[in-house]
Amino acid sequence: MTEAVGVIGLGAMGRGMAGSLRRAGYGVHVFDVRPEAVQAFVAEGGTACASPAEMAQRCEVIVSVLVNAAQTEEVLFGPSGAAAGMKPGSLFVMCSTVDPNWSVALEARLAERGLLYLDAPISGGAAKAASGQMTMMTAGRAEAYAKAGGMLDAMAAKVYKLGDRAGNGSKVKIINQLLAGVHIAAAAEAMALGLREGVDANALYEVITNSAGNSWMFENRMAHVLAGDYTPLSAVDIFVKDLGLVLDTARASKFPLPLASTAHQMFMQASSAGHGREDDSAVIKVFPGITLPGAK
Repeated sequence: MTEAVGVIGLGAMGRGMAGSLRRAGYGVHVFDVRPEAVQAFVAEGGTACASPAEMAQRCEVIVSVLVNAAQTEEVLFGPSGAAAGMKPGSLFVMCSTVDPNWSVALEARLAERGLLYLDAPISGGAAKAASGQMTMMTAGRAEAYAKAGGMLDAMAAKVYKLGDRAGNGSKVKIINQLLAGVHIAAAAEAMALGLREGVDANALYEVITNSAGNSWMFENRMAHVLAGDYTPLSAVDIFVKDLGLVLDTARASKFPLPLASTAHQMFMQASSAGHGREDDSAVIKVFPGITLPGAK
């Protein structure tokens, strides 16, 4: 029989991860609050579940790819949650960006039910998720890794094992998000200055992407700005949340993060101006006195 695995959340990353598992030969069961997302995957050979509880009856490994801790709580412990129906020894793989302390506590809560847990945030974007080339930052007990088998490698090109208990996966992810958020904010600031000074935006992009000032985020996100396309692959509000988690973690140990704090305020400003659901490159819209490419 084909080994069954469940994927909850068919957004930009989860959809690609489910596809990678299916290509690797797993029987992939899916759930999402959007029926159209589920049906699109079913058309490619997946199996629909009406709820996380139904998935728990069918799969001993469930991969959760949701926005935040609140959504994860709901799919585990809500009225139709998976936790109550998961068989002892089953594994829950949590891929969201969350407070590391929350992840530690979740491992303990699931252990009380006889369930295994992997703290396994992800990075790389939708394209790398779709091709199985993303990165996973994982931490958990040896039994959890054993239960996962080859599933992690089916979803990711790089699977980092960062500890034998939950927590370090989420800590490394929020440090990654500190850099990602600061780099996007800095890229937007640089492009905005170029526009303000009358530099040709396409020429600026060409020069920077071939010079020492380049970053992956500049190259990727400023291409969205040049196209005038703010369709959200990762939204402004994601960085409001993630940089907030970064600052909360540092505040607990009274550790200063001046650049992260400034970037967080920029994303907050963009969100407050109505751009929260746009692509995170829309943080450039906080700068005054510039005309963006594609603006009407």
